[in-house]
Amino acid sequence: MEIKELGHVVLYVSDLERSRHFYGDVLGWKEAARLGNAGVMFSSGRTHHELLLLAVGKDAAPIPQGHRLGLYHIALKVGDTDDELREALQHITNEGVTMVGSADHGVTHSLYIKDPDGNEIELYVDVDSTWREHPEAVAATGTRPLRL
Repeated sequence: MEIKELGHVVLYVSDLERSRHFYGDVLGWKEAARLGNAGVMFSSGRTHHELLLLAVGKDAAPIPQGHRLGLYHIALKVGDTDDELREALQHITNEGVTMVGSADHGVTHSLYIKDPDGNEIELYVDVDSTWREHPEAVAATGTRPLRL
């Protein structure tokens, strides 16, 4: 067996409308389908859906803080240049989204934010395509402070 690509991510959310606004209106995902009051599917157009939000209600247990098992973050590509990353930073700032980190990973430059339920999201740009021919380039430089 060989995995061909990551198909989609499913997130449980406490408030479907709040999360629909965040992922749709703030981050710009296109709504693909609604599952009544139970969920919302989003797609960038690459496939039928890349993100599914499922409502579990406000009484659901929050994401534990600190080191834990499970999902660390999801990464969303917003372009190929620092100009596009600067535009993303300006947009999320205008929308009141708090940035929790940033990094220069050599081949990518990244901003880190959290969604309304505390799931971490990396917004990144590919600034060096060396990794296509030399995959080890992704880990070659380590992480440095990002200078936009």
